[in-house]
Amino acid sequence: MFFCAISGEPPQEPVVSAKSRKVYERRLIVKYINENGTDPVTGDKLEESDLIAIDASPSTAPPRAPTHTSVPALLTSMQNEWDALMLEMFALKQQYNNTRQELSVALYREDAATRVVARLIRERDASREALAKVSVSMGGAVAAGAEDVQMADATEGLPAEVSAAILETQSSLSASRKKRKPPTGYAGPAQLKTYTAKHTIPSLHSASPAGITALAVSRQSPSQFLTGGNDKIVQLYDRSTDKVLASLKGHSKKINHVTFREQEGENTMLLSASADKIAKVWSHDPDSQEYIPKTTVRTHKGELTGLAVHPTNTLFMLGSTDKTYSIHDFDTFEQVFRSLPGDDPFTSLSIHPDGALVGLGTPNSSIQIYDIRAGAIAASLTPPDAVPFTVNTLAFSENGYHLLAPCSSGALGIWDLRKQKVSAQIAFEDGFKINKVLADHSGQFFGVAGSGGGRVYAHKTWEELIRLEEGGDMSDIAFGQLGQDIWGATGREVRIWGGSQE
Repeated sequence: MFFCAISGEPPQEPVVSAKSRKVYERRLIVKYINENGTDPVTGDKLEESDLIAIDASPSTAPPRAPTHTSVPALLTSMQNEWDALMLEMFALKQQYNNTRQELSVALYREDAATRVVARLIRERDASREALAKVSVSMGGAVAAGAEDVQMADATEGLPAEVSAAILETQSSLSASRKKRKPPTGYAGPAQLKTYTAKHTIPSLHSASPAGITALAVSRQSPSQFLTGGNDKIVQLYDRSTDKVLASLKGHSKKINHVTFREQEGENTMLLSASADKIAKVWSHDPDSQEYIPKTTVRTHKGELTGLAVHPTNTLFMLGSTDKTYSIHDFDTFEQVFRSLPGDDPFTSLSIHPDGALVGLGTPNSSIQIYDIRAGAIAASLTPPDAVPFTVNTLAFSENGYHLLAPCSSGALGIWDLRKQKVSAQIAFEDGFKINKVLADHSGQFFGVAGSGGGRVYAHKTWEELIRLEEGGDMSDIAFGQLGQDIWGATGREVRIWGGSQE
């Protein structure tokens, strides 16, 4: 007994293909040849003359042709439908198998292409590093265009004019700070206790990946604020008009820090530092009212974890997980100093209000304080008997005597820099993770942003003044003009708290 290669049923009129040597039901194979002209199994060209009739055993005579009004006619019609179904199913099986083969080939090619691209990127990075070393050994510096500052090795010391500017700024600010009182109209601790949620700017940045990671508020234009997000974009927003003034791209990973550089009589600059190891600077163009790229800093080989404008307002500093920090000039956008690698990666950065010191957090609980002019460690602060944790944020108080930083995974320490020890601690509830700590410019209070929202504390008494819990987890916090409002980044929103007079 034979079986048809198409239907799988014993054929009534068996024939064998001379090309594939497969047995078919004559009516099925003839239909297939008329439609496709090929052998259904091998795909070779096939004609009806290539079919050879064979005898089945036992042989049966085909029934007489039925009429269309009888039961046999219905059975014949159903048989024809079944034949068509078998032909279609056979063709679909062939197409399915071909598609699977094509998909497998495409996936192999895509995997091979990905491997080639990864290898080329590694070779490119190795070539850049080798070129940087060769250029430094020859006394040169590596640069890739006027707006792209490439990696450079540690410099030997600050240029004399930069060191002099830092010293002059330190002397001026140190003398004036001791006599300075909060400006007229500046909010005090008692006023902050009355603050309530006033305004929410929703749906900032992309929904995927969602989340604002950095926040800064303008001093010259108090209604404008700058945000960085997980979506790799920097946005400038105007609260008074509820409009996005600029949406700045160029980073390939999340933004870690953003800040303004504002100088009377000069164009405002926007700065960002990212997990992609680069920092970018944009400058306001008065003619087009747009922010145009000024430079891309590729100095560091690790994620950028710190960004701050120096009190001279002519320099900015970067900290990185490559265990170094660097100083850059706003006029030339050149690197003027890069430290020698330390013992640990740097996970946060803050500049002393006098501009003479910079504090750098590490992942092993310690804080390294460098003398900026000397480029050397001036002090190393480590909480006693602390379980290792990452110092992911820190801030000098305005009086210059205290440093605010996590002293454990669930507490904030107030370091007395004169005694180099923790003079007070603020413990948080279980599960509260500190994301950002910030001292206000009047020296009266400071804010903490964390996984349970925001907190504001009075300076010296360390009294909790207000809790900002409406938006849930808070990634960053900022104080508005004269302390009249508090800004917090929660998810894709920026929330504002203030007094009843707003």
